[in-house]
Formats: sequence, C-alpha cells, structure tokens
Amino acid sequence: MPAEPAVASRTVSERAVVLLIGAVQFVNVLDFVMVMPLGPDFAKGLGIASSHIGTIGGSYTAAASVAGLAGGYFLDRYDRRKALAVCMLGLVVATAAGGLATGLSTLLLARVVAGIFGGPATALSLSIIADLIPVERRGRALGAVMASFSVASVLGVPMALKVAEVGGWRLPFFVVAALGFLVAAAAVFLLPPVRGHLGAAGSAAQAVSVRELLGRTDMQLCYLMTALLMMSGFVIIPNISAYLQQNLGYPRDQLWLIYFAGGIVSFITLRLTGPLVDRYGSFRLGTLGVVLAAVFTFVGFVSYPAWLPIPVLFMGFMLAMGVRNVAYNTLTSRVPDNPVRARFMSLQSATQHMAAAVGAFLSSKLLVDLPDGTLGGIALIGWVSIGLSVGVPPVLWVVEKRVRAREQARALAVPPAQGLAVPLAPEANPHG
Repeated sequence: MPAEPAVASRTVSERAVVLLIGAVQFVNVLDFVMVMPLGPDFAKGLGIASSHIGTIGGSYTAAASVAGLAGGYFLDRYDRRKALAVCMLGLVVATAAGGLATGLSTLLLARVVAGIFGGPATALSLSIIADLIPVERRGRALGAVMASFSVASVLGVPMALKVAEVGGWRLPFFVVAALGFLVAAAAVFLLPPVRGHLGAAGSAAQAVSVRELLGRTDMQLCYLMTALLMMSGFVIIPNISAYLQQNLGYPRDQLWLIYFAGGIVSFITLRLTGPLVDRYGSFRLGTLGVVLAAVFTFVGFVSYPAWLPIPVLFMGFMLAMGVRNVAYNTLTSRVPDNPVRARFMSLQSATQHMAAAVGAFLSSKLLVDLPDGTLGGIALIGWVSIGLSVGVPPVLWVVEKRVRAREQARALAVPPAQGLAVPLAPEANPHG
C-alpha cells in the first residue's frame, strides 16, 4: 500500500500542538466571556435595554449548541486542521461584525454566527489533542489547553475592559478578531494535517449515524455526565457576582480582585490536576472535585459563615471546579474511537451548551429579587447544584471501568506497531 506522505510529512512536538490549540481556545473563550462584562458599555452605545444583555449572551450559547448538533453529522469527514481553520475564520468574521453592530438585531446576529463557528471549534480542538497526544499524557495536555479559560478570565477580560475604556466598546471586538486571525493562520501553517480518522476506518465510521452513536451506552453515559456537571455549575455561576454584591455586601470596585485570584487558582489547578488524573484515574480525582465543589457550594451559598473571607471561598470554588472538569474531560476523550471523535465531541459540546442554558434558566426561575435588594432562593439553588453533582461520581466509575476494559482488550488483540497518524517529536511534551 502507498505511504501517507500528506499525513506524516510534518513532525511536530507535543508542546507545539498544545500551545497552538491552547491559543485557539483562548481566543474562542475570550470571545465568549468578554461579552457579558462589556454589556453595559455596548448597551449604552447602541441604545439597548440592559434587560437584553442576557439575551445577547444566550444567543451565542444557543447557536453553539445547534452547531454542535449539526457538526456531529459531518465534522469527521474532513481533515481536522482544515475544519478548525474554517471555524476560526468564521469566528473572526463574526467577532469583527459584533464590533460593527448598529443595534440589538445586528449584534444578536453577529453573536449567533460566532456561536455557530465557536462551538465546533471547541470540539475540533479537543479532538486534535485526543488524536495527537498519547493517552498516558493526555490528561496533562487537556489540563494545559483548558487553562486557556483561566488565562482568558485572568488576563483577557480585564484587558478587554481596559481597551474599551480607551477606545470604546467596539475596539475589544476588533482586537480579539485580529488576534483570532493570527491564531488561525498559525494553526494552518504550523499544525500537521490530522487525518488519522479518515481512510478505511474513517469511511466505515461515516456509516455510523448520529442516532446510532447516541444509542451507544458509553456515549449516553458521557452526555449524562456532561449534563449533570454543566447544570450543577451554571445554576450557580451566572449569579455569583450579584450574590456577592447584593447578599454578602462585597464592594463592586474590588470584584475584579476575586476573579483575578480565582482565575490564577483555576490555572494552577488545571496544570497540576492533569498529571494526577494520568496517574490516579478520572474517577478518583473527579470524585474529589465533586466533593470539594459540594463543600464550597454549601459553605458559600447555603450556610455562609461570616468569618470566612469571600476571596478564599471563591478560590476554593474555582479549585474544585478545575479538578472535576479536568478529570471529566480526560475520561470523555478516551471514550470515542478515533474516526468518530470529532462527531462525538461536537455532540458533547452541544450537550454542554444546552445544559448550561438549562441551568441558567432554572436559576432564574428559582431566584427572586427581595424588597431589601438581596436575592432570595440562593440556598435553594445551592442545594440543586449539590444534588445534580451527586450523580457524577457513579457515572465516572462506570465509564472509566468500561473504557479500561476496552483498552486492555485492544492492547491484547492489536500488535503495538500502530503509531499516531502524525509523528510527534518524542523528546517533547506539553510541560517540558
């Protein structure tokens, strides 16, 4: 059989792959997380009612969910590098269009288009990591890539707010679009082709319909776990700022400090948790993260002790979220076979966005504005978050057991001569 020169012609280090994909995720996350803090600025500039700011944020999430479902039908048919480049260029155009918006309708349209391209970009990014990084180092690689969320929160959001102060609310959209264009170009020219999921195995995989994929027990368990984690998180997360200020009296001018500190803790946690997941497994670390999240949710939202400093509470909450998320993402990356990985992760991305929207919507139904200006129902959403997260450890245990059994069976059946579709420099790794 002929060799695969187009696939294996470029040698790339694991570190380079992780850095490039991390940069892609940084732009993608920043494009999403900067919009809500900038809400009052563009609402004033465009004459939009403040009550519509949530709708603008939700339009991205809804579009990303739909795009994830649609992407499940076709993403695995293409070279992942090219598909990622297309998604990033679409995101760049949509982000720039947001800066050119003239009113609510045009801004909503721009954010919908951004979600259409941003959702699949996330699925493709995680698929590339899973394709190119061996399973024994995948946890730390995913932890490094996921740290882009913390970097976007710690550096990106304050930077966007400062840029808006200097050049107006439109400028951050243009800056992020320009940065996204540079990252997309780097991905095209520096990443190798990622076609290991194509060929004979890939052609056979295309015969697997989305319905059949969703009918597999492992997939169902993963999506259930995804929904539980995202709903338990987003029934709390959108309300943290209002709760801290209105119920606990935390000053608005110091709010950036706890987000900055929490982002740093999250970044460090993601970097340290990856290797621990590789060593001890997703079930153990994921269960630890769930327990920690339950403790900090109870202490912070159900029965807050006045003596506990709010920054400590927030940092503990971010640490717990980081631990459980790395464990969960590492495990789910091992579930799909290579040819259907992007399809699986695209559907998972859709599940994430749907569950996040459901969690946020549920919290809005459970919370009430009290006459004294505080939020009522905070303890209730705390208990709802804890209750949803209780279902995660059993699913982690079942999925990890099934994955390990399948991997052991393959190791016994297949000679260890099947390398990666793209050779990675053996002396390099994501953490040196």
